[in-house]
Amino acid sequence: MIEISLQKKLKSSTGEMELDLNMQIEEGKLITIYGKSGAGKSTLLMLLAGLMNPEKGYIRMGNNIWTDTSKQIFLPPQKRNIGFVFQEYALFPNMTVRENLCFGLGKGQSKTIVDKLVDIVDLGQLQSRKPNTLSGGQKQRVALARALVSQPKMLLLDEPLSALDNEMRSKLQSYILEVHREFGLTTLLISHDVSEIIRLSDFMIEMDHGKIVKQGNPADMFTNDRVNAKFQFTGEVISMVKQDFIVIVTVLIGKDLVKVIANDQEATGLQIGDKVLIASKAFNPIIHKIN
Repeated sequence: MIEISLQKKLKSSTGEMELDLNMQIEEGKLITIYGKSGAGKSTLLMLLAGLMNPEKGYIRMGNNIWTDTSKQIFLPPQKRNIGFVFQEYALFPNMTVRENLCFGLGKGQSKTIVDKLVDIVDLGQLQSRKPNTLSGGQKQRVALARALVSQPKMLLLDEPLSALDNEMRSKLQSYILEVHREFGLTTLLISHDVSEIIRLSDFMIEMDHGKIVKQGNPADMFTNDRVNAKFQFTGEVISMVKQDFIVIVTVLIGKDLVKVIANDQEATGLQIGDKVLIASKAFNPIIHKIN
């Protein structure tokens, strides 16, 4: 179990904000941190990684203390056994893909792990290329693999897929799940994408203004436990057409368009651009706005 109790003053767009967190994270789970911009999500990852120190609090990974302000313990990032993937990729432009990966090896560490990661995230044909010749999705795969070269116990992902198109996001989500399970990681992912969160996460924590406001199963949190169905998909409303006593709602799910017949009650409050959950209940499709 990872125990976290942290306090730190931050500056936000609305002024000074107090980050005040008390939480426990089960090891081996994929946890998503969700919330508005400026809620303190990235700061939490920076504190976990040791790239920033709190004013008060502690971080305990099992029997290991990473941070404890009362004892003046601030373990440096390189001793925390953490992999960190940023939005900006942060690859060395003068190195090939393979050289970027090998740079992350520890002293005396076998290069076998590099070969394994090249295979898992499908970098075989890219090894001799430099970052400026790669697409955004390819760079993100390299960044993900490099974060895992040192075989960390925890992987921190700060909106790593936000700049990618839907098709590439889906592929990278699969890679993230595969490496999470293959290496038995504890993974913390910051994401604003509801379908991504539901697909990837074991558990979700919602933050607002430096505090945890909700936590639990992602599907339950987004639907307020009101939908119980065998088949569920999330998408975006792109059109709504009123016909007599019904509304035909067109929803974009991935690359597919799905039309759902909704009654007035189901359509109330829906607008174009809303994120919705489509579910099958007793063989009838139902549509529910995601909060």
